Amino acid sequence: MTNKESITYRELLDWGASFLKQYNVEETVARWLLFERLGWTLTDFVRQSEQVVEAGVRQQFEQDIKQAATHYPPQYIVGHEWFMDCAFKVTEATLIPRPETEAWFSQYVEQLSDRSLTVVDVGTGSGVLAICHKLARPQDTVWAVDISEAALSVARENATHLGADVQFLCGDLLNPFIESNEDREVDLIVSNPPYIGAEEWADMDQSVREFEPKQALFAADQGLALYRQLAKQSVQLLPESGQLIVEIGFRQGEAVQEIMQASFPHRIVNIEQDINGLDRVVHVK
Repeated sequence: MTNKESITYRELLDWGASFLKQYNVEETVARWLLFERLGWTLTDFVRQSEQVVEAGVRQQFEQDIKQAATHYPPQYIVGHEWFMDCAFKVTEATLIPRPETEAWFSQYVEQLSDRSLTVVDVGTGSGVLAICHKLARPQDTVWAVDISEAALSVARENATHLGADVQFLCGDLLNPFIESNEDREVDLIVSNPPYIGAEEWADMDQSVREFEPKQALFAADQGLALYRQLAKQSVQLLPESGQLIVEIGFRQGEAVQEIMQASFPHRIVNIEQDINGLDRVVHVK
């Protein structure tokens, strides 16, 4: 960093972007980090870009940029990511929520009936699906399951902070819900499970490979193993009117559709695309 005694916000941001570029990190990460630390919008920056940066802000930003240059995810650096206009705490125990997930979530939650539903989010991670569902539909009973107690700790913290009454269970897929609710039917099961096959490891972004939780990313059988288990378990819980919605990898549409159709032979099983036109969801209706 320049040894100038005083520096403007514009100069600081230019330095950050230039520094990251040397390490093949997107220059936009610098702006995101600065804006998130300051709680700024682009308009705020334009208004204050020529003001002198406070020493504490400058020191924090320099530290953030140097950490980001190692390809450490910026969301982990600041400790949160946005989902449905809510800031969710994220740590290395949780996946970072993606815009593709937010897009399909916002669509399905708007299409549900007005009656009160029982909903289970399988593999909740930081809790974004379960918590945002409860915030959007407070009349519903929402459960969230994860095999990682560390992830559930983060999800519980998010639920408390955002004021969402969600019931959390620790265990493998739907097993803990089945064990604690033997006679209970479920109206909706949603899941963004681990679906990356080991053979895709080399194609993944460095920041994902090195820092996001592998347990939440990878599944056996070319990423399909957990869909098979989830389909078999869901049959025990879903009535004829119940729905199952799972996120998938963009190459997995037909394979997951076949898995679900085998467990639900008399149901409609659709493949739905994301904002980029890629297969992103399999929906059992």
